[in-house]
Amino acid sequence: MLGLLVALLALGLAVFALLDGWYLVRLPCAVLRARLLQPRVRDLLAEQRFPGRVLPSDLDLLLHMNNARYLREADFARVAHLTRCGVLGALRDLRAHTVLAASCARHRRSLRLLEPFEVRTRLLGWDDRAFYLEARFVSLRDGFVCALLRFRQHLLGTSPERVVQHLCQRRVEPPELPVDLQHWISYNETSSQLLRMESGLSDVTKDQ
Repeated sequence: MLGLLVALLALGLAVFALLDGWYLVRLPCAVLRARLLQPRVRDLLAEQRFPGRVLPSDLDLLLHMNNARYLREADFARVAHLTRCGVLGALRDLRAHTVLAASCARHRRSLRLLEPFEVRTRLLGWDDRAFYLEARFVSLRDGFVCALLRFRQHLLGTSPERVVQHLCQRRVEPPELPVDLQHWISYNETSSQLLRMESGLSDVTKDQ
């Protein structure tokens, strides 16, 4: 019995040391919480809030929240958002899936140890291939927006238009994207074209 416990403990430590165990635990927990414990959000453009707090494991050498942690926390908030508004369920029904194709982050003020915050996620719009989402990290101490992140959530096997039509049971025109987001999309497209040219693939059609 003792040998079994030691083996399980060693396995658990290996998972957390080699496979980022907290991420593998928290991501499905975020989905289950959004699916089972929180109400469905019918408005696709509604903002959703995901709570967080800066833990010692989140800190960098300057005792600020590590830049990589913003993307990680935004992952949890985004998957909860897509679950509650039904997008992940619609993708499952349509036998399609989604991948993160691009992201950018703007940091405005550091989050410090034990500081409570919210990740406020909203869908900004979509085009023929991807959804575009925003995540704001808001300090609960004073309401300051400490970081602003943008994401391009690319769909494989279907289109955003079909997903929205599946959810709303009618065709819905996408909202006009913010001007700064349009510039970011143009930057991504130009960057992809340049990289394909550098690789000698300029004549090959590929999603941005």
